[in-house]
Amino acid sequence: MKSMSSQTLGEFIIDKQADFKYSSGELSRLLGAIRLASKVVNQQVNKAGLVDIIGAIGNQNIQGEEQQKLDVFANDVFIGALKNREVVCGIASEENEDFISINLENNLNNSKYVVLIDPLDGSSNIDVNVNVGTIFSIYRRISEDGPVTLEDFLQPGNRQVAAGYIVYGSSTMLVYTTGNGVNGFTLDPALGVFYLSHPNIKIPEDGKIYSVNEGNYLKFPQGIKNYIKYCQEEKDNRPYTSRYIGSLVSDFHRNLLKGGIYLYPSYSQAPKGKLRLLYECNPMAFLVEQAGGSASDGFTRILDLNPVELHERTPFVCGSKKMVEKVEKFMKDAQE
Repeated sequence: MKSMSSQTLGEFIIDKQADFKYSSGELSRLLGAIRLASKVVNQQVNKAGLVDIIGAIGNQNIQGEEQQKLDVFANDVFIGALKNREVVCGIASEENEDFISINLENNLNNSKYVVLIDPLDGSSNIDVNVNVGTIFSIYRRISEDGPVTLEDFLQPGNRQVAAGYIVYGSSTMLVYTTGNGVNGFTLDPALGVFYLSHPNIKIPEDGKIYSVNEGNYLKFPQGIKNYIKYCQEEKDNRPYTSRYIGSLVSDFHRNLLKGGIYLYPSYSQAPKGKLRLLYECNPMAFLVEQAGGSASDGFTRILDLNPVELHERTPFVCGSKKMVEKVEKFMKDAQE
């Protein structure tokens, strides 16, 4: 059983301020806002079967997906927490068509950061008690001053200054990086405090778990089909174990700790894939690379992709380094 450190998330952020080359106090307040919002959302997730918070709300978000009540609740909580701390100049969310410009009362917002967020990943699973999560990505704005611009959000993932996720489950964990490794914190529900429980997380270089929606197998690119056949082959240390929850945070979290690969390729109904580059793939790619793994669209490093749209989608292959390299080889060979 893993022992829990007595160091809290707040103490850890302060201790590691020297690792952060920008305005450390501002980033600390920003992460504090995310920490606070995650505790509020966690309370509602844990009460989901007891209060009127599960089910669809009757609207669709910009993705064309049916909004769940918890989607809207989580979106409001995170946006509210980030606004109230006055530490960001702009927010982009999966649930909003356009980005939100944060204008303070005096119209002078000197904050240097923008946040991109998926407030409740996997929310369609909430009414069947499957783990859900929150994903966030933080950049320094590139515009000098004044209102935030679209270009402040359309930055490649290699410019992220911090990223992380919260997984709400049997225990609630916040995992994040500022480019100096990956650390995980578990919420003590009795005290309402996150404690360091998983210091310096490293993903195994290789793994035996593959996570993909095999129901779409016939629609996948040939390289992905060939890789899945390879995973299922009785040879060497294979077949691998298939594990797919359908919640990116949950699948990613398991593979990060145990070793494995997550695949969400393109297919006929989603020629560019389904996952969003800016607030799903980029933060997870930053995390997995900081833990020693890899993330790719099948051919190109995710963090090197140049986004052109706020809700842009991309194929996503992410996990243990040797497994991602194997997928890229299968993809390349299938094109030759």
